[in-house]
Amino acid sequence: MRRVTFDLDVLRSFVTGMELGSFAKAADRLGRSTSAISAQLKKLEEQAATPIFRKSGRGLALTDAGETMLGYARRLIELNDEAASAIHDVELEGWVRLGLQEDFGEAVLPEVLGRFARAHPKVKIEARIARSHELAEWIMSGSLDIALAWHNGATLPYSRHVADVQMRWIGPAKQIETSLREGEPLPLVALEAPCLLRSVATETLDRAGLSWRMAFSSPSLGGIWAAVAAGLGLTIRTDIGLPASVRAMVPEIAGLPALPKMALFLHRKEAEPDPVAARLGDILLQAALEALPGSARGNEVLREVA
Repeated sequence: MRRVTFDLDVLRSFVTGMELGSFAKAADRLGRSTSAISAQLKKLEEQAATPIFRKSGRGLALTDAGETMLGYARRLIELNDEAASAIHDVELEGWVRLGLQEDFGEAVLPEVLGRFARAHPKVKIEARIARSHELAEWIMSGSLDIALAWHNGATLPYSRHVADVQMRWIGPAKQIETSLREGEPLPLVALEAPCLLRSVATETLDRAGLSWRMAFSSPSLGGIWAAVAAGLGLTIRTDIGLPASVRAMVPEIAGLPALPKMALFLHRKEAEPDPVAARLGDILLQAALEALPGSARGNEVLREVA
């Protein structure tokens, strides 16, 4: 089998275009012409010896091979950038304050801390796990340098849209006898108010004309998982960080209304963060994208292509 060495510049253009949803935007960000990006994508398909893109309506979407390539491309670029940082940025010192929404605490934080600590052992990180509205408030007050949070309606000046992630109805992993009978209100499990997902659940059911009751409320995500696993009711989250004791349900089969997508944002305290916060932000963004379901991180149709 012919051994192939992929061009990292080509892979970076590919990943940037997929993350921005447009290779025209990728060209602007990378300081290249759209024709140069087109040539790079053609080179990538030639090196891969298989189609990376397929026609989808008026745009392009990834083939199965393209989705596989995107995952490897992210990893190769990440390792390249980590090596460059370890060699050239060893002088980075200081501390940085990081905030994460609860869903990303276990799914992303260990990976982020590990990557950053390997490249920059002299930097200290203060991490906070909290709800989206709290993270937004702390960014605005200057108490955090960067934060990964669901969009809660507040407009922050220095934010980057990461992805739109599908919300899901979550039930117990095992079939459990519950007190729910046909015609009875749907039992809900949710975080204590104010809670973005709690509001989405009740408003969605109200619009569908379905009655509901709040069966269990908890201040922590761990309490939510325990209640759902025990069969006390259903909750809504995303596919990110689900424990083995619960599972995402198919709305049509369960007779539940479809849920909207939720926007994920990376917030920054400043327009131009210092080198420490900027580097941690890059690693956080990469880890978040890797944690997202496939449909949210690379299977969307590209409406604008070079």
